[in-house]
Amino acid sequence: MRTDESLPFLLLLAFLSLALRYVAAHVVFDFGALSVAESCISDSSLPHRAHVKSILDFGAIGNGATLNTHAFHDALHSLASLHASQGGGTQLIIPPGRWLTGSFNLTSHFTLYLQKGAVLIASQNIQDWPLIDPLPSYGRGRERPGGRYISFIHGQGLIDVVITGERGIIDGQGAFWWESWYKRTLTHTRPHLVEFVSSQKIIITNVVLQNSPFWTVHPVYCNDVIVKGVSIFAPQTAPNTDGIDPDSCMNVCIEDCYISNGDDLIALKSGWDEYGIAVRRPSAGIIVRRLTGTTPFSGISIGSEMSGGIKNVLVKDVNIFSSGTGIRIKSAPGRGGYIENVTFASITMKKLSKAIDITMDAGEHPDGNFDPTALPTVRRLSFDRIVGQDIASAGRFLGLKQSPLQGVCMSRISLNLPRPVSWSCSYVEGEAFLVDPIVCPSIKSSSNLDCRIRNQLS
Repeated sequence: MRTDESLPFLLLLAFLSLALRYVAAHVVFDFGALSVAESCISDSSLPHRAHVKSILDFGAIGNGATLNTHAFHDALHSLASLHASQGGGTQLIIPPGRWLTGSFNLTSHFTLYLQKGAVLIASQNIQDWPLIDPLPSYGRGRERPGGRYISFIHGQGLIDVVITGERGIIDGQGAFWWESWYKRTLTHTRPHLVEFVSSQKIIITNVVLQNSPFWTVHPVYCNDVIVKGVSIFAPQTAPNTDGIDPDSCMNVCIEDCYISNGDDLIALKSGWDEYGIAVRRPSAGIIVRRLTGTTPFSGISIGSEMSGGIKNVLVKDVNIFSSGTGIRIKSAPGRGGYIENVTFASITMKKLSKAIDITMDAGEHPDGNFDPTALPTVRRLSFDRIVGQDIASAGRFLGLKQSPLQGVCMSRISLNLPRPVSWSCSYVEGEAFLVDPIVCPSIKSSSNLDCRIRNQLS
């Protein structure tokens, strides 16, 4: 990497890392640290790579029918060796065409660049998807006991990886997997489209991701992740096709994305029951902003797998339309862990079944070894400047008797309901200012309330 061209990128990454690490390390949510930069990265800040190759150099054929798995494996192995011997980083260009391949592993100090008209197509032959071990914080596959199928594009233990281009497409051809799910013939957990495990400095930008077999983008045990300017598509009938799921990750920025899929647009996670409690890897220091999307499920979801903890999250300038629920937070006895210092600000909702849904009884468990006395803690949640049109139900705040929802702050919320239906509440305490419809009595009305200031003083 040439010093003169890489310096802006390295400085920007250093600034983002410092700002988000500050947020992740402090119990009090600091809005100033998050609002310094209105964007996490720009195209001009992407790292320069000294060595550039095309997939054509490795004998690939982009006719949509020829299987190119060996070409991709050879390309990544060759580029990894090139960087190891000469340094400077590497880039693999995918030119226009339809490039059919099985799954492949990325390498460090590497850019995967999809030119305009390039389509990476995932093989529908199950033999092209090796099995890998379950994640330690899940103890098993998320859907089935035992291992899980590797993601289409996979990275483990990497540093400095970019997936970008000119709106090229990565297509998981998930219909084969969705059908197996509906028929209950799966023997192992379905693969993600893109997954990074225990990796750092990951950027995904200016590409289209579609038809994932399972969750679309899944960074897990990662630090310093940016997903910017990405479009994600799947049919609304496609099961579990979450958009972006940061999982036990630190310092994540998701911005300027459009998602239309068959499950949550964004889902924050951190492990499942006793396995997540043992691993103790939280998700912290997360920004989600300027997101637009539609789904039959939730726009922004936290949990229900949150046993390692989730804290210091800012969700801002989000537009959710024609969807099930706008904001959902879910957990259950047995999860343990915590959700705290989460702010939702400037959220627009239109044609939703429910605006906000917080429940503590989402009780799916990996096995019978969970501890039912391991109760989750949910506190310091802020909802500010939320506007809804054509909303069927305001929502719910349902805590547990032994672990109530604490420090809920609601301000400047206006939901246009077809009839005067109030909120459903139990075991919750907090304050509200200018909330329509009127919130439940346990969330006390205030004559002048700024949720940001209130939570900073908590």
